[in-house]
Amino acid sequence: MNRWLAFVPLVVLVALAALFIGWSLKRDPAIKPDALVGQAVPETLLPILTGSIAGPGMVDLKTAGVGRPMLINVFASWCAPCRVEHPKLMALKAEGVAVVGVAWKDDPVKTRAFLDELGDPFAMVLVDREGRAGLDLGITGAPETFAVDAMGKVVAKWSGPLIDDAEIDRLVAAMQAPPRPLPTVVRP
Repeated sequence: MNRWLAFVPLVVLVALAALFIGWSLKRDPAIKPDALVGQAVPETLLPILTGSIAGPGMVDLKTAGVGRPMLINVFASWCAPCRVEHPKLMALKAEGVAVVGVAWKDDPVKTRAFLDELGDPFAMVLVDREGRAGLDLGITGAPETFAVDAMGKVVAKWSGPLIDDAEIDRLVAAMQAPPRPLPTVVRP
């Protein structure tokens, strides 16, 4: 009887492995958590890309839109999918959509060369050389795009390159905040 008890841990281990395999087969790896949707953009102070250097000016990512709706696009010069989405970002700029770029874990000289080569679709480029904003935003890699309303709240997110027109339309529509109601006057 004691010999059979020695097999109990092995049986439990096999059962746990089967559960894990079953869970991973049902899980869709394309679905990523959007923890920031519905939350305010995190306060993250970053230098502005000036020419090919970071700074001297600094801007808080939360206030980069200056009270206007914006898209925050996390990109890098070394990122191949960022090159793929770049024409769509240029089209958004031509339509008047404010896009703030965050150069994630990138050398400012290489960022400037990337923008000089492909065009600059950004209202401003912030340099996130150490990846701090990436951590604050909860990104999993570049590119990722966040739709932010005029109140500074993240209202939608897309992970991966922006190449689908329907997805771009969804992000742009989401960042347009509904009109705020007028304050009501209470008379005693």
